[in-house]
Amino acid sequence: MVVMDMDYTLLNKNKGVSPGNKEALAEAAKKGVHLVVATGRIYSSARFYTRLLGLNTPIIASNGAIIKEDATNRIMFQSILLDEVALEMIRLCKEQGLYCHLYSQDTVYTEKIINISQRYSEWNQKLNGGDRINIEVVSSLEKTVENERGKILKAVVVDNDKEKLAYIREKMIKTGKVSVSQSLKDNLEVMNKGINKGNAVKILAQIYGIEQDEIIAIGDNENDISMIEYAGLGIAMGNAVDELKEKADYITGTYDEDGVAQALWKFVI
Repeated sequence: MVVMDMDYTLLNKNKGVSPGNKEALAEAAKKGVHLVVATGRIYSSARFYTRLLGLNTPIIASNGAIIKEDATNRIMFQSILLDEVALEMIRLCKEQGLYCHLYSQDTVYTEKIINISQRYSEWNQKLNGGDRINIEVVSSLEKTVENERGKILKAVVVDNDKEKLAYIREKMIKTGKVSVSQSLKDNLEVMNKGINKGNAVKILAQIYGIEQDEIIAIGDNENDISMIEYAGLGIAMGNAVDELKEKADYITGTYDEDGVAQALWKFVI
């Protein structure tokens, strides 16, 4: 099984999949390798790319809070964010003058189109209706937590003020009820304790009967570390953060050098 992060790993700078990566993925699939996308993105965004690639595979989304098969629409695993965690994240963001966003599997909830919801909104303009991300602007995220109970998977905040993000991160960790990570320098993502990409990869491996040493994981940022550590072979992109490179068994090319394809040709194909 090969598990790949999306942004700055599988996707190029134009948020597309290069011909080189497509070719390598197709060759790996011919060999019967399970190809899995693991992302911090909302599920419906990741689904768009797996369909584009023609991959019939489970998708790990929201940093491992959900694993779902597109072809069968079967949820293989999900971890609904605790109400108290979501509410504390909302409170801390408002205290710092920031806008929290909540993710279900197909909807981004926000009180203002800004940062991450702005990016999804711009992306939607390029897509057909069925591929677009639902963005719901609400008057109160607190009420959304109540109204959408049983659906919220992750809370995320995006801002360039690293001190504010660090403050919120510290406060959330002190609750003892969360996993926190960053997929970019300007964001902070909060899931239930124990939820991460590595945990999701472990769950999938158990479902498929795949041994740990038969797993390759490829990523670039902090939220990929757990799966890099779990996999039998952890591969860092050439553009990966130093913290991940230190954990990796091998460093491949950058995302604009088709680093995923390089790794697949070297270790799989």
